[in-house]
Amino acid sequence: MTTQASLRSNPKVELLEAAKRVLLEDGYAGLSTRAVAAEAGTQMSQIRYHFGSKEGMVLALFEHMNEALIARQAETFHRPDLTVSQKWSRACDYLEEDLESGYVRVLQELTAVGWSNPAVGDAIRRAVAQWQSLILELVREVEGQIGSLGPFRAEEIATLIGAAFVGAESLILLGFDDTQHPMRAALRNVGDLIGMTEARKET
Repeated sequence: MTTQASLRSNPKVELLEAAKRVLLEDGYAGLSTRAVAAEAGTQMSQIRYHFGSKEGMVLALFEHMNEALIARQAETFHRPDLTVSQKWSRACDYLEEDLESGYVRVLQELTAVGWSNPAVGDAIRRAVAQWQSLILELVREVEGQIGSLGPFRAEEIATLIGAAFVGAESLILLGFDDTQHPMRAALRNVGDLIGMTEARKET
């Protein structure tokens, strides 16, 4: 099992953690191999050795963060002991965790970079496809329980859900609070609505 001590003694992981700190503090515009090397207390040659370039470092950072969260989400969504509403509630909890960890900021920063950088854009699209695949599984689970989704295909509802979470993340990072845009409450209430549907089905 990988321990925190072993992660700290891994030079590549230490550089990625330093890159994350610089990115969260200064944004992508302020991210440089020099700044990351200084933050990590090492030489720029170490960044070239492990990642080749700033772009390689950024892509490795995003993959490093995204991989763990996809695994976490998949484990939750695949648990047979949780109802769909409970899985939705966990997803809302994870939103808060991911804001706190800096993942959401990294994702949003790199999404903007990906508009003009093909390599970064490809990485973000692959990640979004992974998240959408998990959401689609959850929607199909609901479809299997209640039958028709009305005029919507499962893929369309999954797209709307993904857009709702990404949109909420953007507004939160911009500094809107829940009195202006009650995003958190709205997402939680969707879970409550699913729970009400589950309760009616049981009676």
